Amino acid sequence: MGISGVRTLIRGLACAGVLAMTAMLGACTTLPNAPSTGAFVERSVTVEGTAYRYQVFVPAARHRHGAAPTVLFLHGTGERGSDGDKPTRAGVGPYLRAHADVFPGIVVFPQAPDDSDWKGVAAQIAFAALDAATDEFGGDRDRTYLTGLSMGGYGTWELALMQPQRFAALVPVCGGLTAPREERDLTVTPLRDEADPPAALAQRLKHLPVWIFHGAKDDVVPPREDRLIDAAFRAAGGDVRYTEFPDANHNSWDPAYSQTPALWTWLFSQRRQ
Repeated sequence: MGISGVRTLIRGLACAGVLAMTAMLGACTTLPNAPSTGAFVERSVTVEGTAYRYQVFVPAARHRHGAAPTVLFLHGTGERGSDGDKPTRAGVGPYLRAHADVFPGIVVFPQAPDDSDWKGVAAQIAFAALDAATDEFGGDRDRTYLTGLSMGGYGTWELALMQPQRFAALVPVCGGLTAPREERDLTVTPLRDEADPPAALAQRLKHLPVWIFHGAKDDVVPPREDRLIDAAFRAAGGDVRYTEFPDANHNSWDPAYSQTPALWTWLFSQRRQ
């Protein structure tokens, strides 16, 4: 199947899309540590003797019925550092601030150190933050999802290959598998020696539902590789969706996260197999 070429200009439905997914979350007992309105809280995790700050979005108490769906969000290059806050300023974070009262899931925002990407210590930080937040805030281990933008789009594939049974679905945004430019090697480690990285990826992860987003005009990470990944998953019999925004450049995370309400309904309907 060719490029979807979907232009999702339906901002007004964003709130309705989030409200619709809350209806699927069942009814049990309200979990502890839930604020009266959705809010970000800061936490830290220690990896190899060093403490790293991260943020967790905790949904409002009225949405907390049983274990909560949990999203691990991997930021891009510009949000690296040690302040613990920058990862919430691009991608999913701004959407959550605009929909704090209605978003029903936990979202974990680890931060990769300066001059790193989502490999090695940064990957350990991400998994440790996810584990800690899931335990503290009552995350649902069968509805745990992985998404990321740009460098975090590459990281989505990296972490999914590291723990392929951990996640219920993946949402990589404007990412890829191999280095887009010579000065930056973002190649996904487990695929480095593969002759056909998209085909190898699809064979390893075809059990996972995937929704890929990219901008047709992306001149930082061109969409060619995501198109090949989409085709490879389809050829392998995988459950894949591919949305390419015809007018978007590298910041396709804005229409993906904030202007595609069907994304959140679809995502929270997925359960780990």
